[in-house]
Amino acid sequence: MTGSRTRDFDAILFDLDGTLVDTAPDMVAVLLGMQNDRGLARLPYGLARSHVSNGALGLVRLAFPDADDVQAQDLRLEYLERYEKAVCVDSTLFPGMDALLDELDADGHPWGVVTNKPMRMTDRLLAGLGLSDRAACSISGDTLPERKPHPAPLLLASQQLGVPAGRTVYVGDAARDIEAGHAAGMFTIAAAYGYITEDDDPAGWNANLVAASTRELAQFLLKGVTLVA
Repeated sequence: MTGSRTRDFDAILFDLDGTLVDTAPDMVAVLLGMQNDRGLARLPYGLARSHVSNGALGLVRLAFPDADDVQAQDLRLEYLERYEKAVCVDSTLFPGMDALLDELDADGHPWGVVTNKPMRMTDRLLAGLGLSDRAACSISGDTLPERKPHPAPLLLASQQLGVPAGRTVYVGDAARDIEAGHAAGMFTIAAAYGYITEDDDPAGWNANLVAASTRELAQFLLKGVTLVA
């Protein structure tokens, strides 16, 4: 966080898993079920949870480290098939996020989602949480040929919101989120409360701000939303 000049924002974009929604209960349950069905020792929940933002392939590589590339892709497809049937069983908004979204709505700041999650799962999850009609836009991992850390999904979201990228904040819990946000010309906030592996450090992602909790994120965004440039 550098400089002393401040500026306002007009819109907020959130990553989904580990930033806006705690999807780990469902995503990890599917992974552990696959291990259990194969008679394998199940990963510790906390370890699997910390890798959720790495997506289906990252999770199956963690759970099945001996799988070759072809096997890993087969496991990924199986994982996605299973997860699609259980995408919103125990997943919830992170504590405090619903109130934050209410405040953004009341203040007239549109918000949306940019995720690498496949669209069919993103749409089902948002619908299950009652967010489909609240989100001003939703960009998934297969909406475009490019995915984060490429800036294209964020720029498309900015276009759909009708808000310049330079007046938009992007919040995410992975280094690729911050990289994409910077490349798109957005102000970035690292969600350090999200799914962070032991060997990663959000302070090293070069985000404009780091939010240690959803409460701190809300404070950053709601206090006039004054952002340090």
